Amino acid sequence: MDTVLSVLSSVFWGLLMLSVLVFLHEGGHFLAARACGVRVTEFFLGLPCRFDIHYTSRRIGTKFGVTPLLLGGYAAICGMDPTDVSCADRVLAAIYRHGRVTVADLAVELELSEEDVLEACALLLGWGSIAPWYEEGEKPSPSYYPTKYQTLPRDKAGYTTFDGRRFDREHATAEGDVWELPCGEAEFLAQERSHTYLGQGFLKRAFMLLAGIIVNILTGFLLLMSIYSIAGVTVPMDTNVIGQVDEGSIAAKAGIEGGDAILSVDGVSCSTWMDVYDAIGKAAGKDDIAIEYERDGKQHSTTVALKEDERLGVYASTQVVRLDPITSARLSFSYVVQTADGVMRLLQPQHTMEILDQSSSIVGISVMSSQAAAAGPATFLSFAALISFSLGFMNLLPIPPLDGGKLVIEIIQKIAGRELPLKVQTIVSYVGIALFALLFVYMLRSDILRFIL
Repeated sequence: MDTVLSVLSSVFWGLLMLSVLVFLHEGGHFLAARACGVRVTEFFLGLPCRFDIHYTSRRIGTKFGVTPLLLGGYAAICGMDPTDVSCADRVLAAIYRHGRVTVADLAVELELSEEDVLEACALLLGWGSIAPWYEEGEKPSPSYYPTKYQTLPRDKAGYTTFDGRRFDREHATAEGDVWELPCGEAEFLAQERSHTYLGQGFLKRAFMLLAGIIVNILTGFLLLMSIYSIAGVTVPMDTNVIGQVDEGSIAAKAGIEGGDAILSVDGVSCSTWMDVYDAIGKAAGKDDIAIEYERDGKQHSTTVALKEDERLGVYASTQVVRLDPITSARLSFSYVVQTADGVMRLLQPQHTMEILDQSSSIVGISVMSSQAAAAGPATFLSFAALISFSLGFMNLLPIPPLDGGKLVIEIIQKIAGRELPLKVQTIVSYVGIALFALLFVYMLRSDILRFIL
């Protein structure tokens, strides 16, 4: 029973931490997309699932909610997939001519195959340009695309609810209404594309990709600053009073306990912890080191033998100190630098395996999250801050589908002055996914050997 509870505790704390941090990461993408005028159809806590609890914002049209698969979150930013469908302009115009229409009727009218029409509709649905149409009694199916589509509410300028403040709700059509395009088919499709990720310039695309990473780093930074300023940090005191003695150590066997004040070591008087540390170091290697100490106002003495490579097993007394904002920020930033350095070392062949062996998958993170939670809120939040740093910087790795991999593709396209062929991007993505899967399996295996077997 204890084992089951331990596993459940690890799963709970691991899922809680990762879900919140990934949700915040996706929140960064969401806010950046909205700031750039890009449509976002969904923003959920949890992975995509047919079962969810949600509400739709009347102001921006985005569906907000939560799914049962609490392992992160996602933001459905329109136009993230590099898809090219030549007949999309004709299909879009036809749907707005009819208001509501089936894929089969569109295929006949436009003299296209149903596969081509479905591909175009999937693209337009992902752009937030049309909506699926379900008659009474029909429900969405996760196994296939809808076969009937309808128009979205449009104002005179062509904006939809996904366009936020620009949408004139008072003078707009209703869902499924016929609406006359204000311009030619190709021009209208270009206008729709301008509201998507693909329709933005390099700087805005880079900003949207980096926003999640920035949020993770800021989250970790602010968490650590808050902990250092409010809960404080434990620092050693420069006093000769022992704070802790290792069980079974040389000091413990000699009768020395925590709270004892070391008066001298091998004849050397001690009044500070540095005195104690230096005296022990100089006496190491002797078989008859005399230690005088005080306990409850009474003086005692003992003799120990300490080899040069042995430890006495005593630790300094500690105290909790609340740091000022500048010191807290400086110490927090040092952790940012350390995490970034670790990720950079991962890219160096001579350090790759070393860093991977020190890394953890979701199993290791769950176990350590449970241990951190048991140690108290400050320890748990400190661990969450470090995981947030890691999540942010790991996403910078130049491996699709990570944000860093997508950013590399954007940089290559910027230098080349044109978009990479869809086939090339697809191949690169598949290779990246395979590499990412191998890394995950390796870290999972290491965690199982480390924490379970």
